Amino acid sequence: MNSAVRTTKLVSVATAAVLSLLMFPSFLQAIDLERADVQQFVADLVETHQFDPAYVQTALRASESKDSILEAISKPAERTMPWHEYRAIFMTPERIRAGATFWRQHQEVLNQIELNTGVPAEMVVGIIGVESYFGRRTGSYRVIDALTTLGFDYPPRSKFFRRELTELFLLAREENFELEDLLGSYAGAMGPPQFIPSSYRRYAIDGNGDGQRNLFTNWNDILSSVANYFAAHDWQPDQPVTAKATLGSTATEPPVDNGLSPKETVASLSASGVLFATELEGTAPAQLMKLEGANGPEYWVGFHNFYVITRYNRSVLYALAAFQLGLAVGLAVDTGPTTTELGLGITNATP
Repeated sequence: MNSAVRTTKLVSVATAAVLSLLMFPSFLQAIDLERADVQQFVADLVETHQFDPAYVQTALRASESKDSILEAISKPAERTMPWHEYRAIFMTPERIRAGATFWRQHQEVLNQIELNTGVPAEMVVGIIGVESYFGRRTGSYRVIDALTTLGFDYPPRSKFFRRELTELFLLAREENFELEDLLGSYAGAMGPPQFIPSSYRRYAIDGNGDGQRNLFTNWNDILSSVANYFAAHDWQPDQPVTAKATLGSTATEPPVDNGLSPKETVASLSASGVLFATELEGTAPAQLMKLEGANGPEYWVGFHNFYVITRYNRSVLYALAAFQLGLAVGLAVDTGPTTTELGLGITNATP
């Protein structure tokens, strides 16, 4: 290729790049340090937490606001999918088999965690399976990009994500992390357990006593921290999570609340004609949920531990999926790679 042709091609490529930036200016852009809200954020970190202003400004200047993050947060699956579609994402033979393999690899640690905390292995494994497919999918966004995008360019929840950005700076200082190296989800959640920075700082623990809290690659720390999260939110050992329910033939459908805290009791639901099995006392908190199943409505009753799960992710769909996945994986561990039925439409087929 002669020099003239090469030059022409280079000019064409450069022109195309410039035109692309002009046509799609908001695809990604650096955070503007001259914005009043950004300057206030820097000032708060300096004054309240004694950060070097040059360090904060350099980190923010290197971060990017991305449209892909804004698009992702505007349509989370928990809000846009019916239950049967959401459940189908996680309750697959492939994921259940992967979970059984994962469980066997970490069985000694899981057993010790359950003994120490009362949080069952099924629940810890179910969370890791839903959050990151047992560590396979932990996110590819730089966490600082996610939190600057949402903290400064997503007005509906900017205060929350700006607080998480502060927590990220504090976490990096405490754990000696390089900010630009931390990868996670579009919402800034990190590692196989997908802890946001505030949860990392508050609930992560050093599971193996090596002096570090590593939720990226240390499975002892990861599994112990998930259990610690549940214990800190008052998980009740050996107590039920949820029960499938039906409405009695003469019952009028009671008010259904798919909210995030139980407003009824076992006795009040039973008195209203809701049929479900539990050994809990009548005064135990409970709530009827109505979900969109593949063949019509599904009724579930959530107990105290169900709502502990919703503290990890504030969605009843998430909580039920994590619980069911953990049960299915536990059954696969017990029975091996054979076709089994859990009574919930869950199949663990032989590969």
